[in-house]
Amino acid sequence: MQVLHICSELFPLLKTGGLADVVGALPAAQIADGTDTRVLIPAFPDVRKGITDTTLVAELQTFAGFVRLHFGYFNGVGIYLIDAPGLYDRPGSPYHDESQFAYMDNYLRFALLGWMGCEIACGLDSWWRPDIVHAHDWHAGLACAYLAARGHPAKSVFTVHNLAYQGLFSAHHLDQIQLPRSFFAMHGLEFYGQISYLKAGLYYADHITTVSPTYAREITLPEFGYGMEALLVERAREGRLSGILNGVDALIWDPAHDPLLNVRYDRDTLDTKAENKRQLQITMGLNVDDKAPVFAVVSRLTRQKGLDLVLEALPGLLEQGGQLVLLGAGDAGLQQGFLAAAAEHPGSVGVQIGYHEAFSHRIMGGADIIMVPSRFEPCGLTQLYGLKYGTLPLVRRTGGLADTVNDSSLENLADGLANGFSFEDSNAWSLLRAIRRAFVLWSRPSLWRYVQRQAMAMDFSWQVAAQAYRDLYQRLL
Repeated sequence: MQVLHICSELFPLLKTGGLADVVGALPAAQIADGTDTRVLIPAFPDVRKGITDTTLVAELQTFAGFVRLHFGYFNGVGIYLIDAPGLYDRPGSPYHDESQFAYMDNYLRFALLGWMGCEIACGLDSWWRPDIVHAHDWHAGLACAYLAARGHPAKSVFTVHNLAYQGLFSAHHLDQIQLPRSFFAMHGLEFYGQISYLKAGLYYADHITTVSPTYAREITLPEFGYGMEALLVERAREGRLSGILNGVDALIWDPAHDPLLNVRYDRDTLDTKAENKRQLQITMGLNVDDKAPVFAVVSRLTRQKGLDLVLEALPGLLEQGGQLVLLGAGDAGLQQGFLAAAAEHPGSVGVQIGYHEAFSHRIMGGADIIMVPSRFEPCGLTQLYGLKYGTLPLVRRTGGLADTVNDSSLENLADGLANGFSFEDSNAWSLLRAIRRAFVLWSRPSLWRYVQRQAMAMDFSWQVAAQAYRDLYQRLL
């Protein structure tokens, strides 16, 4: 079985979010599981720098201009690179310029990505041809439409990493991107008079997956469906919608072998985690106090992530003797709010605006609690890293957070299921109650250590996800 992943990001070469982590780990896990897997990605500057030894597969004239397709390897995975410098050789992120404005020709840049995926499925590379085309998020959504237009040369899977991002473009681009006019319909890729690259994936894919089982259910509801819920309800009834939980790349996230930690540890040597905490407190200008639980946030600073609730709940957290460490960037108002809190509470609140991969590891290794109070969260990787590092997650029960974190209630403690803290309602009062439960458990060190060990024993490896995807592919074939 041969599988082609189509995506716009690839960790560690190019990352703006969790999509990059998934595509950076899943193909390698699938290869280890016996599936012949490759990746297709635009030759963005950072990708080209990381994959220098390539061979030319094809040269062709397309609706987007002259294009070369190259092939090389990265971390043992075969990578196809779409070489179209006029479209992809630009500063900024894959999606917008350095001033955060979306590129005006994104409709063309990502139509070409989907079209090239279809061409590979039709035999563009005479040495390798996929049975399954696996497209990720709206950037690759048109691949499913092109496959349908070409008579389904391969089965297609479309994975929704975040339904909020839909890839909406003007309908007058339809002819230029060479899709049949009949596709521009309610039963097609039309969405309120525009072309939706996301809807193209949802409508034309043979199967839709999301990155957690709970999120697969949530997106069939108006609250989370962003206008797509009716289509998704229909796909669920047809058995064409399911959730497969993301995993953790153990080569990168493992406290027993993490070179970025001051001291490495495992579930049997958890006492040594205390030195990582001490170093984190020093680095962030906090009072060095092993009795004070360190709550951490590593996140984009947005309302979606519920970080306005953290600001509201912060006085209550500090009154109970806790400390807060934050690493992230995003909404200007939230940034100013956390910086003001750090200035008002020196020694108790430490804030670093920006994102540094290495420092996120040191926070995960040194903090006691990692907070993920999201309003919605398709899967979430941060809480999985917390579980792996014995840094207990405190989360809102939504999406993948609900699938992975069990509150340390008396029942869950008795049944051996507790591995963190969770709350239901998206408000500061509910968050504060969960924070209070964390302090109660913290006051019982032996019970805290028991829950840490429970958390670290859980298996969220990519091998589990790779097997689930292989089973899905085989059903489709």
